[in-house]
Amino acid sequence: MGMTMTQKILAAHAGVDHVEAGQLIMADLDLVLANDITGPVAIREAAKLGKKTVFDKDKVALVPDHFAPNKDIKSAEHCKIMREYALSNDITNYFEVGEMGIEHALLPEKGLILPGQTCIGADSHTCTYGALGAFSTGVGSTDMGCGMITGKAWFKVPSAIKVELKGSLKPWVSGKDVILHLIGTIGVDGALYRSLEFCGDGVAALSMDDRFTIANMAIEAGAKNGIFPVDEKTVEYVKEHSDREFTRYEADPDAHYDEVVTIDLSELEPTVAFPHLPENTKTVSEAGEVKIDQVVIGSCTNGRMDDMRVAAKILKDRHVKKGIRCIVIPATQDISLKCIEEGLTEIFIKAGAIVSTPTCGPCLGGYMGILAAGERAVSTTNRNFVGRMGHVDSEVYLASPAVAAASAVTGCISQPSDIGM
Repeated sequence: MGMTMTQKILAAHAGVDHVEAGQLIMADLDLVLANDITGPVAIREAAKLGKKTVFDKDKVALVPDHFAPNKDIKSAEHCKIMREYALSNDITNYFEVGEMGIEHALLPEKGLILPGQTCIGADSHTCTYGALGAFSTGVGSTDMGCGMITGKAWFKVPSAIKVELKGSLKPWVSGKDVILHLIGTIGVDGALYRSLEFCGDGVAALSMDDRFTIANMAIEAGAKNGIFPVDEKTVEYVKEHSDREFTRYEADPDAHYDEVVTIDLSELEPTVAFPHLPENTKTVSEAGEVKIDQVVIGSCTNGRMDDMRVAAKILKDRHVKKGIRCIVIPATQDISLKCIEEGLTEIFIKAGAIVSTPTCGPCLGGYMGILAAGERAVSTTNRNFVGRMGHVDSEVYLASPAVAAASAVTGCISQPSDIGM
């Protein structure tokens, strides 16, 4: 029996010709990642093993992005632990404030993860890099600490779901709508410890930013990873960000899939996930009048350049509704700079939004947009659990940048057509 893309990558990194679903393997790692929340825990666990150096100073990435710039004394202490560890180990890819960005946007931008590679990160949305045809998955801080000093990790080889994409997206419909639709179809545990392997002619119609968004939220369906085939768009992106060689893997024609889910992209509508699970999806036209207090446009899911441009296109010559807070967070310093160069930052500010330095802050209820009791937010982030962005009596509605920007203008859940776009 043939292997899926994920299984081929794992087999190659385990040094074997073939692997099967359920098999336990030890695989080599090409990149190990942590942030300012999970990194200090991993560093402490690694210290218990008595090894003073990392396995490869070029293959460890430490990104202070959750509470940086530091929001309080505790976050400052966490970042200090990472900073001192990075300096003492001469870690190449430590990104200080001024260089950093939201980790899952920053690492591909820096060319640190390539097709065919393996990556573990002490953050559940590490699965983002599957957009590049890599195997990447989130792990606990202990596993990350061990990977940091050994360059290896244990895996149970996952089985897979084939997600066949057909057609192309309508205007104002994006990768966020695709993944929300999929999660709404199969549920938050529909792909539990399985690969979501995307294929079909519809893949070519998706931008790389769409693919990053879709792969990023694979974990919200319970998936071990999400992965896309490597095509011309992937190669073009990789060559723009790296000059390193990479390996392209393709699923065998006789690879086994537990099931096949087919999505006609042309039939999708702007979609929102209602509280308090990403599977509670409705199209905007089905949502009814849901008044909101805040909009957040950013995160590792939707803080990339395409997202900024879409939001700016909707907010240009319009204004955030009085009484609504709109927070725009470009995901990296490079994206922030491009927003300035293209005039997007001016559009956001003139529209009555605020523009933040790159941070994960509001997504996890950290800072830069905490909700009070009874408040509602439309957010381009990836989770809407109880208390995710603040008070346990607040509500988070997950949506695309297009829906979020339109909602900021109207003060209730809306789509671009509702404001004449």
